[in-house]
Amino acid sequence: MSPPLLKLGAVLSTMAIISNWMSQTLPSLVGLNTTRISTSDTLTQISPKEGWQVYSSAQDPDGRCICTVVAPEQNLCSRDAKSRQLRQLLEKVQNMSQSIEVLNLRTQRDFQYVLKMETQMKGLKAKFRQIEDDRKTLMTKHFQELKEKMDELLPLIPVLEQYKTDAKLITQFKEEIRNLSTVLTGIQEEIGAYDYEELHQRVISLETRLRDCMKKLTCGKLMKITGPITVKISGTRFGAWMTDPLASEKNNRVWYMDSYTNNKIVREYKSIADFVSGAESRTYNLPFKWAGTNHVVYNGSLYFNKYQSNIIIKYSFDTGRVLAQRSLEYAGFHNVYPYTWGGFSDIDLMADEIGLWAVYATNQNAGNIVISQLNQDTLEVLKSWSTGYPKRSAGESFMICGTLYVTNSHLTGAKVYYSYSTKTSTYEYTDIPFHNQYFHISMLDYNARDRALYAWNNGHQVLFNVTLFHVIKTEDDT
Repeated sequence: MSPPLLKLGAVLSTMAIISNWMSQTLPSLVGLNTTRISTSDTLTQISPKEGWQVYSSAQDPDGRCICTVVAPEQNLCSRDAKSRQLRQLLEKVQNMSQSIEVLNLRTQRDFQYVLKMETQMKGLKAKFRQIEDDRKTLMTKHFQELKEKMDELLPLIPVLEQYKTDAKLITQFKEEIRNLSTVLTGIQEEIGAYDYEELHQRVISLETRLRDCMKKLTCGKLMKITGPITVKISGTRFGAWMTDPLASEKNNRVWYMDSYTNNKIVREYKSIADFVSGAESRTYNLPFKWAGTNHVVYNGSLYFNKYQSNIIIKYSFDTGRVLAQRSLEYAGFHNVYPYTWGGFSDIDLMADEIGLWAVYATNQNAGNIVISQLNQDTLEVLKSWSTGYPKRSAGESFMICGTLYVTNSHLTGAKVYYSYSTKTSTYEYTDIPFHNQYFHISMLDYNARDRALYAWNNGHQVLFNVTLFHVIKTEDDT
């Protein structure tokens, strides 16, 4: 039983005891008990000492008492023992009444508390019932949470599997390195058996024979493009960088021309390493602004298209002067016939194993590409070939061994789609893919000395390797 119920039981028990006591004791104290007074003829004599006295009496002729009246002595009423007991009893009854009233108030308060607790217990009982009803729902929710956590851990399984694979691969690497070390040790011991001078002479002889063989190779045909190799990240989205294909082996200068218009500053670096580190060696301020990004350095001079014209400029790095300039007749300029990316790329200057070239378009050739071989000193057009490929549909182009190779786009997915041979005046459609890693090519030129393509790929200066198919010259070839 809860404490409020215990309190209520105690109150009710106390009230029962008080009621029983009053029913037994109170009547005897006030003379209202069930004891009868004798009805015999003999009158009970009440002594004055008990607080009562004879007030008046009468006798019959025989002297017998007929009536006796008794009353309390007036001066003794206040001191009468029974009166005093009655007052005391009255006081006790009043005190008990007050106590009962207090108990009643407490009982009412406790009863209200019990009612409140009963309401709360009913509410708890309803909640427990609701919890019991929702137990399955809660279990389902918790299960779903655990399942979601497991789903989050599932991607770790391939990682763990990869760790296992990597561990096996490392073991294989260790074994291969151990085997290679054994082989190299054997080779070292074998080399030690030969005289150094003899080996040196054999190497020189081999190099000489290779050079003689290279001289007999005819110009190659493009078969494959691999890469790119990212050399540097610099400049704007559009620009050009290059080396001189006719420079000596010790001369590895790099030239850098940022942007396709509104610029006259050319930066020079002594080597690729200086270019990568940014160690600039010299700056050239050209007399004219250039147009596009299709410039070329050839035999110590820069060839570029003068801004807002079809004039070609030859500028000497050694003297810092313009050595020649000539208008390219009928050539479109200033975004009349650019490549697909625009940027005033109407006139493209390039060089290969044969010499200096200009690639452009004219109205006379219906906007299709024209190839012109130039005199490197006077810029005079030596010979021209008209193709049927629209200049505006070309992404970029470059010359290898007198053959023009044209890409179909400057964006992702570009490939070498068309080629035109100036030797046979014939064309063919090709399918040579290459990786446009940075999504936007604004310059693509072949360097015969490096056997590589220089490209400006969305602010990245990159190199592509080329694979060429060569034919060995015979005595009958001219």
